[in-house]
Amino acid sequence: MGADAERSTAARTVAHFPVLDHDDRERLFHRVPDVVDVTADKDVTAVALGATLYTPATRPRLVDAIAKAGAAGSVSMVIDLEDAVADHEVVAGLRNAAAALVEADTRPRTPMLFVRVRRPEQIDELLDLAGADVPALTGFVVPKFSAATGPAYLDRIVSAEVTVGRRLYAMPIIESARVLHLETRDRELAGIHRLLDRHRSRVLAVRIGAADLSGAFGIRRDPDLTIYDVHPVASAIAAIVNVLGRADGTGFLITGPVWEYYNSHERMFRPMLRHTPFEEIDAVRFRKRLVSRDLDGLLRELVLDRANGLQGKTVIHPSHVNVVHSTYAVSHEEYVDAAAIAGADDLGGVQASEYGNKMNEVRPHTNWARRTLVRARVFGVTRPDVGIIELLTAVVDR
Repeated sequence: MGADAERSTAARTVAHFPVLDHDDRERLFHRVPDVVDVTADKDVTAVALGATLYTPATRPRLVDAIAKAGAAGSVSMVIDLEDAVADHEVVAGLRNAAAALVEADTRPRTPMLFVRVRRPEQIDELLDLAGADVPALTGFVVPKFSAATGPAYLDRIVSAEVTVGRRLYAMPIIESARVLHLETRDRELAGIHRLLDRHRSRVLAVRIGAADLSGAFGIRRDPDLTIYDVHPVASAIAAIVNVLGRADGTGFLITGPVWEYYNSHERMFRPMLRHTPFEEIDAVRFRKRLVSRDLDGLLRELVLDRANGLQGKTVIHPSHVNVVHSTYAVSHEEYVDAAAIAGADDLGGVQASEYGNKMNEVRPHTNWARRTLVRARVFGVTRPDVGIIELLTAVVDR
C-alpha cells in the first residue's frame, strides 16, 4: 500500500445489541460487549462482523434502510451489485450504492459497509461516483473468487486504498465449481491460499457461497435441513476450513454460509426443535414463537457452523441479525474455562473446570480459548443464570 494509504483515519466503531438498554445489559451480561474500533485490530474486526446482512444495491431509499438496520443491531452490511441486481439495473444500482455510501457517514450507528461487485472495474467506477472521501466504505466482497479471477479484484482494491488513503478490506466468496469438484479442489484451494496470503493484511474474512455450490448440483436445500445435511456442499466446506481456516497463523476467519429462508406466517410446531439449544428448558411458548418465525433451522445451522470452525453468518433478513448475535454471546461457563486455559503456563497439562463438569486440556484447547476470549470481547459474556433463551427473548422482538 502506498504512503498516502498509510495515513491514519478517525476511529470507526461498532457495538452489538444496541436495542438493549442499560438495565437489560446489566441483567443479562457478566461482561457487556466492547465497543469495537474497526480501524484497529483486524482479527477482532473480523469476529465483530457477526451477522452480515445483504441488501440489493437497487433498493429504494437505501441509506434509510442501512440506518434502520444499524439501529436494530446490524454491524456489517453488504450492498449487493451482483446476484441481487438484474443485468439491466446494474448502472442504476451502482449510482444508488455510491450515493448511499456518501450519505451513510452522516447517519448514527452506520454498520461496516461492503460492496459486492460483479467485476473488478466496478471498484473504480464506484469510487469515481462516490469520490475518495467515503469513510463509510469498509471494503469489497469479491464473488466467484478463484486463484485465476482473484488477482484482478485484489489489485483493484490495492489501488482503491491509495485513492481513499486508508485500508480497504476484501472478503472473497468461495463458490466456484473448482472448489466443489474433487478432481480440482486441492489445487484450487492451495492456489487461493497462496493468493490470499500475499494480501493477508487486507483479507478480513473468507465467505462461502453455499447457494452457488448447491446450484452446481441442481440442489436447493429445504428449510428443514442445514447446509451440513447437503453432503456434497458440506464436504466442500470442510475442505475450505481445512486449507483456509487453520488456527496456526496461516488461516483466515471463515464465515458461515447464507441462511436464505424467512417466514412471516405461522408454522406448525415440529418435534425437530427438541434438538435445538432449548431441549432441556421449559420454554414451550418461546419455542413455538421461534418456530413460527422460521428460526429453528437457522439456530440449528448456527450451532453446526461453530462446531465446524466457522464464525459469523450471511443473512438476508433483518430479523435474523440479533438471533445470530445472541448465539455468539459467550456463556459464563465458556468464559471461565477459556480464561483458565489462556492463563495457564506453557507446560500444558490438564485442569478441572471451575464448573466441575469437564477437564480442560491446556495445549489442545488453547486455540479455542483464545478465539472464545475474542468472541467474549465482541459479543459479551452472559451471567451464570442467563441462557440463550433469556438473551433471545430480550432482543428478538425489538
